[in-house]
Amino acid sequence: MDWTRYRFRSRWTLPAPPSVVYDALERAEDYPRWWRQVREVNRIDDASGAIRIRSLLPYDMTFTAREVRRDPAAGVLEIAMSGDIEGWARWTITATGAGSLARYEQVVTVNKPLLRRFAVPGRPVFRANHWLMMRAGRRGLVGHLEAV
Repeated sequence: MDWTRYRFRSRWTLPAPPSVVYDALERAEDYPRWWRQVREVNRIDDASGAIRIRSLLPYDMTFTAREVRRDPAAGVLEIAMSGDIEGWARWTITATGAGSLARYEQVVTVNKPLLRRFAVPGRPVFRANHWLMMRAGRRGLVGHLEAV
């Protein structure tokens, strides 16, 4: 097993139609306004940007995100990532009831030396850190959608 490789999945039920959720998730440069763990997003060009995140643990992760797929009709947003983490992440937004279901999938390998060094003993803590970040992101997006 490669202890530096992670697969994450989250499911967010949201009180807005899929097109509204898609529009919010498509604007990564706005994430720091509603997702406090996304500290910075700096656009590099039309298809990529530099992102800095930090959850509960005292370390930042910095990576470049490059758009791989942007498909509003299918509700899919996908990026490739390189830097402190390398891999991909995908949002898939579908209708459910009166709102939406946003499914998040991420497969990454950690390149940050500190996290690689503590890969085995730190793995449960790193996974919990990611879970807390995703929980806060959902709460932030719900607040953002209600304010729009």
